Amino acid sequence: MSQDFYDLLGVGRSASADEIKKAYRKLAMQFHPDRNPDDKAAEKKFKEINHAYDILKDEQKRAAYDRFGAAAFEGGAGPNGPGAGPFGAGGFDFSDIFEQMFGGDTSGRGRGSGSSRGNDLRYNLEIALEEAFTGSDASIRVPSSVACDTCHGSGAEPGSRPVNCPSCQGRGRVRMQQGFFTIERTCPACHGAGQKIEKPCRACHGNGRVRKDKTLNVKIPAGVEDGTRIRLAGEGEAGARGGPPGDLYVFLSVRKHRLYERDGADLLCRVPISMVQAALGGAIEVPTLDGKMARVSIPAGTQSGHQFRLRGKGMPVLRSSQKGDLYIESVVETPVNLTARQKELLKEFETAGKGNGTSPESEGFFNKVKEMFGGD
Repeated sequence: MSQDFYDLLGVGRSASADEIKKAYRKLAMQFHPDRNPDDKAAEKKFKEINHAYDILKDEQKRAAYDRFGAAAFEGGAGPNGPGAGPFGAGGFDFSDIFEQMFGGDTSGRGRGSGSSRGNDLRYNLEIALEEAFTGSDASIRVPSSVACDTCHGSGAEPGSRPVNCPSCQGRGRVRMQQGFFTIERTCPACHGAGQKIEKPCRACHGNGRVRKDKTLNVKIPAGVEDGTRIRLAGEGEAGARGGPPGDLYVFLSVRKHRLYERDGADLLCRVPISMVQAALGGAIEVPTLDGKMARVSIPAGTQSGHQFRLRGKGMPVLRSSQKGDLYIESVVETPVNLTARQKELLKEFETAGKGNGTSPESEGFFNKVKEMFGGD
């Protein structure tokens, strides 16, 4: 059994890089051949400490040594030959390190079927607020790729079949030795497919897919909002050479409504009322999204901006039996295009109302202004 590299340098396994370097220099001076001419034992020792230092000074090599010992750096007759470490002859493959440390196959072994999953697709769909309220079904036409009917997605001419790539033997990846490391990369001959098509399908030119529009039905649930995403599994692009298809994601946007503003599950509707109606009170009827009319009582003295709440008349909550509320906001309308008689009546009204509290807000404001400037 070969001597432990740490023991060779006389340091512990937790030694820092500086400690290892210092110990190596001390031993190298002690056993250097120039200081020990014709001493075979010293020459052997000098080679051993150089080899140990070469491993331990490199963080990656040291990590491999700590994990697998000296066997990680021993050569042999071949990748599986006598004396070969877990990384093969002359070096190691990082994909094998990760596989042994963390499990799984990161090297690409088992690949090479030539198939791959199709791309996911996105479709933007705009709907009306009424459709979001009730829920609806929408028919959409999506440009996509589908499996070729002629070759059934294989990419090969009917009667033939893909063959394993001779460069990578069907693995889809090749290994190259570069000094100490074994590097694995995508096979340049088959571009990682692992297979080659000797006789490409004439209909799809070997792709296994053709461009074609698909018409799909999308079920829109009640209560959806801007940005709601609906996933249609398997309705994306077809996979390459028989691979599974991707998914289609439908992103919804809700058009602005001419009467309502939406805030989550609540709705706001601004309703103009006349000055007389606001002053004397009364009742108004407002439409709701369920197609009915709701009666709202307006108390005397209603001001602009006052809101009336209609419970349960808002939007449905997505995937719930709950509903939001509808808020009716009053907007008191100032009369325009008055006749001479109407102007005269308003002036009489203003004169009769001075000082008797008919306009409390304006009177209170101007009283504060007088107090501010020391007026009487």
